[in-house]
Amino acid sequence: MLLIPAIDLKDGKCVRLRQGRMDDNTIFSDDPVAVAGRWVSAGAKRLHLVDLDGAFAGKPRNADVIHAIVEAYPNVPVQIGGGIRDEETIEAYLNAGVEYVIIGTKAVNEPHFVRDIALEYPRRIIVGLDAKDGKVAIDGWSKLSKHDVIDLAQHFEADGVEAIIYTDISRDGMMQGVNVEATARLARAIKIPVIASGGITSLDDIRALGAVAGDGIMGAITGRAIYEGTLDFAEAEKLAESF
Repeated sequence: MLLIPAIDLKDGKCVRLRQGRMDDNTIFSDDPVAVAGRWVSAGAKRLHLVDLDGAFAGKPRNADVIHAIVEAYPNVPVQIGGGIRDEETIEAYLNAGVEYVIIGTKAVNEPHFVRDIALEYPRRIIVGLDAKDGKVAIDGWSKLSKHDVIDLAQHFEADGVEAIIYTDISRDGMMQGVNVEATARLARAIKIPVIASGGITSLDDIRALGAVAGDGIMGAITGRAIYEGTLDFAEAEKLAESF
C-alpha cells in the first residue's frame, strides 16, 4: 500500500484546509518544491498535489509551482487535482510530466467528459469522489449532490478510469481518523484501485486500512498529520509498504 503525501497549493504556498474551507487554512511553507523534496527524501513513491485556488476558480492557478515540482523530482509520479475542467488543461499537465490527472467536479457534473478523456489518455485519469454520508460533494466541497458515491464509482470504472480517490470530507483535516468502513465498502464494490483520503492521523489508521487493503485499497493520502508532526512520514510509509 502506498502512503502519498498531499501538497495543497494556495497562492503559491503549501497549506492545509479543514473540511475544504478556504477561510480555514494553515500555511505550512512558502516553498512547495522544498516540501516535495522533504517527502521524497522520506521515501514517498508518489506525490498528491492539489491546486486549491484552481478548484474554486475552475481553472489552474498554481501551474507554475506544479511544473517546478515535477521538474525537480522527475522520477516520482505526481497526481494533480483542482480546477481541471477541460482537455487542454489535462494535456498541458501530462505534457509537463504529471503522471495522473484527477477529475473531480467536472466528472460529477459531466460524466461523458470522463468517458472521452479516459479513452484519449488511457491509464492517466483518476476520478476524485469526495463524499459525506455517502453522497458526493462538488465545487470544492461547497455543495452536496444527490449522487451516491458507489453508483458513480461503478460508472467511472466502466468508463475506463485508472483509480478512484475517495475522500470522506467530514474527516478531512480534522485529525479524527480515516473512515475505513466506508472506504472498504467502496473498494469492494469496484475492481479498479481505491486511494483513501481524509483523516489519516496515526499509524493505527494505516494499520486499519492495511487490514482491508486486500479489498482493493492501493494507497492512502495523508496531509495535516505529517505537517503537524503527529505522524512521522518515513515510519508511516514503511508500515504502509508492508501491506
